[in-house]
Amino acid sequence: MSKTAVVTGASSGIGEATARRLAAEGYEVVAAARRRDRLDKLATEVPAIRPVTLDVTSDESVAELAASLDRCDVLINNAGGAVGLEPVAEGLVDDWQRMYEVNVLGSLRMTRALLPKLIESGDGVLLMLTSVAGLVSYEGGGGYCAAKHAQTSMTETLRLELVGEPVRIIEVAPGMVHTEEFSLTRFRGDADRAEKVYEGVPDPLTADDVADAIAWCVTRPAHVNVDRLVIRPRAQAAQHKVHRVS
Repeated sequence: MSKTAVVTGASSGIGEATARRLAAEGYEVVAAARRRDRLDKLATEVPAIRPVTLDVTSDESVAELAASLDRCDVLINNAGGAVGLEPVAEGLVDDWQRMYEVNVLGSLRMTRALLPKLIESGDGVLLMLTSVAGLVSYEGGGGYCAAKHAQTSMTETLRLELVGEPVRIIEVAPGMVHTEEFSLTRFRGDADRAEKVYEGVPDPLTADDVADAIAWCVTRPAHVNVDRLVIRPRAQAAQHKVHRVS
């Protein structure tokens, strides 16, 4: 029987790339996100993908997804994102609440709902897609860094609480990844500002690079747990140290 992987935020970027990659690895993939039209298009391209409309900020939506699954072997908590680059002193409460609701509480809802099925599988994998922002803070990133630090802490706590259970708890923390929407969302649709983030950076990571790392972690033998994998482009030594060419 094929194993089932659930990927949240699967309508674009890293989530979409991960859904494609896990399908190629032989999983039946439940691609879950709010934008059903994108998921339906993805499913027509990859037969092993089943599209499911999901809002990780809704208890009812998460419960409906969980009830629809006969099994769950892998959960990729990928849904997330950043909004705004204001300093903390000018932070917008609505933005901070949104980031916490999706990144942290969304992961909590999905974890609570699907953990029993992961344990029941006998070899479950729960993977949190966090960020280097969850390890080191930077100016202008207060709200996003706070949310990702919380998500990183949740991952570490889960690993402690579930030791002895047949579930691997993995964190993948990417650095600079050039996707179609992440910076565009952060800059509230300002495409010029979004592109300047990557200006002059030779070969930032792509969504496929991160999906490749996720698939490698997930497909290790059952006794091998990759606690945390930090992946950056070669041009990025740290959040504040990025090589750019003119």
